[in-house]
This record gives sequence, C-alpha cells and structure tokens, in this order.
Amino acid sequence: MNDNITEINKDTFWKLIQSAKETCGQDMDAMMDFLKDRLVSMGPEQAQNFHDILHAYEDLADKFGLWDAAGVMKEYGCSDDGFIDFRAWLIAQGRDTYLSALADPDSLAEVIPYEDCCFETLSYVGDYAYEQLTGKSAYDQTDWARYETLLAELEQDIVYKGGIEFPREGPELKQYLPRLCTAHPGWDGKTRWNVQQKEMRDLIRAGKAYDQRQAPKKKHRSHGGEAR
Repeated sequence: MNDNITEINKDTFWKLIQSAKETCGQDMDAMMDFLKDRLVSMGPEQAQNFHDILHAYEDLADKFGLWDAAGVMKEYGCSDDGFIDFRAWLIAQGRDTYLSALADPDSLAEVIPYEDCCFETLSYVGDYAYEQLTGKSAYDQTDWARYETLLAELEQDIVYKGGIEFPREGPELKQYLPRLCTAHPGWDGKTRWNVQQKEMRDLIRAGKAYDQRQAPKKKHRSHGGEAR
C-alpha cells in the first residue's frame, strides 16, 4: 500500500499504523516487518520519531481503569509487563480504538481480542529500525526534554473517562465496565491488585468514593402530600 509517508509525526504515525493493520491484519510478525521496513526506508530521524511517539502513547495510556480492562480481556490476568504489551497491542488497533478506550475502557467490548492482547515487539520496532540504520539504540538517543513536550502535545487529543485513574475490585469493576465484563464471561470476576499495599488500598477506596459520587441520586418518595 502506497501511503506516501516520508515524515513521522502524530498524524502520520497513526496513518502508518493503519497501513500496517490493513496490510497485515492480525499477523503481528508481518506487521513488525512492515513497520520496520518502512522506518528503515525513511531514515534514522523518522525511526526515532516513531519510537518516541509510540512510547509516549503507551505512557499516556498508563491508567488503572485501562489496566482493569486489560485484566478482563486477557486470559490469565495482566501483570506489569503484560500491561505494557497490552498498551502496545491497543495502539496496533488504530487511533480510533486507542482514543475510544481512554474515553471509555468499556468500549473495548466491541474489540475482538487476539494473541492474548499482547504485542510486546511493537514497543521495539522503532529501536530495531534505528539500530539497523545507526548501530545505536533509540532508547539512548531520546531527548527527554523534547519527550515531555511530545507528551503534552499528544495528550491534547485525549479525553479520559472520569475515574480512569483508579483501580477497582470485582463488584465495582463490573459497574465500571459492564459491557466488557459481559463480553468476556470467562473472566473470573476477580482483580489481582495487591491490597497489602497501603497505596493500593487508598486508590481502591478513592475509586469507590468517586463512583459513589457519580452514581445517580435516588429520588425519595414523599409522604403525606406533594413535596414543597
């Protein structure tokens, strides 16, 4: 597919991801080869740009509410490393799916899971291309001041669902992600947060309090005539 991309920015990043998706479907090895070959053809600067943008999108998706969704979708739960691989897999689904998942993780009920929702090697494709071109690592070449500016720029396009920053336990999670939990009946209804950690207990309590504040208020029936 000729997509005429010669420079990687936030828009052409997603255009290249879409080209790879349309060309390779769910074949992740083929998608890796497709992306690497394209980046090599564009040169080291564009390989570095792709690397930085991909990792910025992974960082911007580092939210407990999305992690909970990953735990429902993945067959054996979702570890720290597994969540990184899940975020890469989510990016591989394209811009609309990625942004929708952050606006509402429950939208992932409409996404067909495959390969246990993991795409570890996608995180490395920019680095692989950069190393082939220069013999150096894209990780070592990242300009961190520029990266912070990039994060702020990319975040402007993201609308996060309220409460996405909190982890949830089983009953609360079913209320937060009702369609996704229904779409994955094999999920055991459990979460695997380490509640022995005070920080995690505090976050779970904060999420529960947030959800209670957002819940519709029950109307009380008046007795003895109309309310005044």
